[in-house]
Amino acid sequence: MRIVFHSQTADPVAWGKALAAELPGAELRVWPNVGDPNEIDALLVFQIPPRAFELFPNLSCIHLLSAGADQIASNPDIPDHLPVVRLIEPGQKAGMIEYVLHAVLHYHRGFDVFARWQSARYWEEVPRTPAAERRVGVLGLGGLGGAVAEALAASGFDVAGWSRSEKSFKGVTSFHGPDGLDAFLGRNEILVAILPLTPETLDLYDAAFFARMPAASYFINVGRGAQLVEADLIAALDSGHLAGATLDVLRNEPPDADNPIFNAKNLILTPHVATCADPITGARVVAENLRRVRDGLPPDGLVSRA
Repeated sequence: MRIVFHSQTADPVAWGKALAAELPGAELRVWPNVGDPNEIDALLVFQIPPRAFELFPNLSCIHLLSAGADQIASNPDIPDHLPVVRLIEPGQKAGMIEYVLHAVLHYHRGFDVFARWQSARYWEEVPRTPAAERRVGVLGLGGLGGAVAEALAASGFDVAGWSRSEKSFKGVTSFHGPDGLDAFLGRNEILVAILPLTPETLDLYDAAFFARMPAASYFINVGRGAQLVEADLIAALDSGHLAGATLDVLRNEPPDADNPIFNAKNLILTPHVATCADPITGARVVAENLRRVRDGLPPDGLVSRA
């Protein structure tokens, strides 16, 4: 099997070695050095290379290197018969769980407050709130969001989750659909946003959205930057309606040096590092999916382009 690899950040050497171990005979060809285009069976990519469907007439599968598919979902050139598969793998889940647990614990244990007090040369002990009394919400219960919600619940937090359709996760109170969104947003002291980018979620996190959250709550976005209206978040932080926020994603990455987001009150920025696919554990998932496609079986993580 000959596979074209295309990514600006993932290591093709590490992925090539890992795939060769999991799929004997597989050959990874790194874009744009693809050899004979007629020999290419599959793409392993973050974004689809230019003119891919003209160049590669014998494709059987597009396998993404990411859990999200929004970067290619609206591509009208993808043939209807061609399966598009997103990558949900253990290393990716572990990275996201680590990041979100750290961010939630940062606010739960008051490290944001202590940092401000340190700058002010102020010292005071505060009572500890048990995790079971801290209401945390996870907005989006997909492959990564569901794992995050269960991990937070396993850590003892009072966790609720929201998704478009009803879902069930251990220890997680479930809300779903438009009718459940207000009740969900109104209960959480810390909100973790991990929705995919769709026309419905574009600019979702605006002034009206933040007004539906409790006063002095916290907002953590590890989904997509285009979902956030940055000026409205800054205003919510300035007014104190939001006590703090953590963003791993922005609309434009990297942001311009004069972007006011850098000076926002009580905001933590990280440069889109919450998680990434691990070549070793990821290659096992990719190899199994490519075998399933070859054998006429549905792959795990098939993207519904609707």
